[in-house]
Amino acid sequence: METEYKTNLERLSALARDHNLVLNPDAARVSKVVGLMTENFLAAGEYICPCKQQHKPAQMGQDKTCPCPEWLNEIAQDGSCFCKLFFTPQKAGSATLQR
Repeated sequence: METEYKTNLERLSALARDHNLVLNPDAARVSKVVGLMTENFLAAGEYICPCKQQHKPAQMGQDKTCPCPEWLNEIAQDGSCFCKLFFTPQKAGSATLQR
């Protein structure tokens, strides 16, 4: 699973860069979400969002994949997505200061 985790993390990091975003400064949160998403990928063949997952186990074509259709709207409104995986740089900076 280590290779798949690394591939997924690289994919998510590239998505963040492409949209001028950053991943959550809380490395434990990133590790948890990316790890669960990777498990879903191995089980269902899609990067199913663990935070918005409706079916247990995850089901291809039935659960939302990451990034979900709402992610950019959530970030525009709140400074981060629902899962707290993607942040605006400004929100990430304030999240770091709050710890």
